[in-house]
Amino acid sequence: MPFATFATDEAVDLTDSAAASEFIDSYSDNVSNDAKFTEDLNKALETKRKDVKPYATIWSLLPPIIAIVLALITKEVYSSLFIGILSGALLYANFSFTGTIDHLFVDGFITSIADSYNIGILLFLVILGAIVSLMNKSGGSAAFGRWAQTHIKSRVGAQLATILLGVLIFVDDYFNCLTVGSVMRPVSDKFKISRSKLSYLIDATAAPICIIAPVSSWAAAVAGFVSEEQIGGFELFIRAIPYNFYAILTIIMMVAIALLRLDYGPMKKHEINAENGDIFSEAGRDMIKEVTEKEENSKGIVWDLVAPVAVLIVLCILGLIYSGGFFTPDADAYHNFIDAFSSADASVGLVLGSFGGLIFSVIYFMARRVLKFKECMESIPEGFKAMVPAIMILCCAWTLKTMTDSLGAKIFIAEFVRTSASAFIPLLPAIVFLIGVGLSFATGTSWGTFGILIPIVLAVFGGSIDNEIAIIAISACMAGAVCGDHCSPISDTTIMASAGAQCNHINHVSTQLPYALTVAGVSFVAYIIAGFVKNVWICLPIAMVLMLATLFVIKAFVSKKQA
Repeated sequence: MPFATFATDEAVDLTDSAAASEFIDSYSDNVSNDAKFTEDLNKALETKRKDVKPYATIWSLLPPIIAIVLALITKEVYSSLFIGILSGALLYANFSFTGTIDHLFVDGFITSIADSYNIGILLFLVILGAIVSLMNKSGGSAAFGRWAQTHIKSRVGAQLATILLGVLIFVDDYFNCLTVGSVMRPVSDKFKISRSKLSYLIDATAAPICIIAPVSSWAAAVAGFVSEEQIGGFELFIRAIPYNFYAILTIIMMVAIALLRLDYGPMKKHEINAENGDIFSEAGRDMIKEVTEKEENSKGIVWDLVAPVAVLIVLCILGLIYSGGFFTPDADAYHNFIDAFSSADASVGLVLGSFGGLIFSVIYFMARRVLKFKECMESIPEGFKAMVPAIMILCCAWTLKTMTDSLGAKIFIAEFVRTSASAFIPLLPAIVFLIGVGLSFATGTSWGTFGILIPIVLAVFGGSIDNEIAIIAISACMAGAVCGDHCSPISDTTIMASAGAQCNHINHVSTQLPYALTVAGVSFVAYIIAGFVKNVWICLPIAMVLMLATLFVIKAFVSKKQA
């Protein structure tokens, strides 16, 4: 009878469905390159497939592929996501009607939306929407737009200001997307920058910045996926930063396209439309409604935007370290900022910080006599309405991820990496990068991709990072996860960027994709080089030169096409 050991020293019968599921769930904790693990996993998968036939097969990738392809073809995100979710439920239940309904609603929508972390993120969205509505109604956004018009002299300056603000707000990608969008919308509108370009700049300064910022929620997530018995997770994160070509080259890409005034692909059309007065392009206004002032408040000043945003940033940082135990005497992170940030719960910290920011904003606007109490209360449901499309897309995206997980997509891709990696060690970083892109793109989650791939890469190298190529491969995993997350229409950060810019979600995805793929292509070449050279001080300059050369070639091609 097939037995295995995991988590404890007791033998476990892997022909039992519950034991097989538990073994598979502990995959990331126990993954190794020995024959015994492979044998036990195959037995567990065989048992699992008696209940769910397509589990951890190529069919497990079908639901996200259906959703993504339909969304890009039809330009309609809600129905596309639902059809993808439905296909996952059908596959899981082997096309049983009652099984499909149960998995679709009970295991799918209800379980995903009821998750405490997800509820926290939804609350953060609603509260931030209310704060933005208050700033708009007070005239603060309009006043900031007028101020920016006198201090920022060009479209280039407006784009660089957006990039700078995005880089400065590096603590959390959700917070980054919504805050930068709220602050920079009036500025980008004044200079006729399309909402698609704004959402790209927001998205490109969210995850790509967080993944190379030592003090961020992402650093904490990566560190958490590494067993401290093997190596310090934070040390691994720091050593991987210089090899994160996708994140570094994305920053170079943003600055270059702003300075070179370079746009190509669908983005070029959107920018031309914006210069002609249509900042949304096509149906953008129907998809995500902009919170607008019925009548501009003449009492509004720049501080009516700056003060609420500044307080919001401070309180959210305090909320994050509070959730990590910074102020708790019994906690390990007591009065230790780095440890507290590493242990922070974004869903709790951001809700606490944003709620404090909302209370401050109401009191501030009433004290300034810009808004009455009744007007402040009216702004809360208005802000909620503005966030409804983003909330709906997020709920569907989370449910699609649940469906994909229930079909074992992560295990399927993880096993492909583990069983084939050792044969291509010099090419391993490039291979891991591509697989990270694919997994993150299909599932819409970069953190889930970290959780699966990082332990596998460490297992390939016996849990050691003494070999430089191990660091490169770990960094390639993180870069690939961020790239896939950046491209995916079902990624929560992509959805947040659309919400922050109040841009049609499919417009954002379709215009951003060529830019992200350009950086991904250069990054892939850089990882091939890095696998053989194994020296960051040689590889990183080469990657930067390749990125700039690629952009100049694209600019020459676009100019020639226009001529």
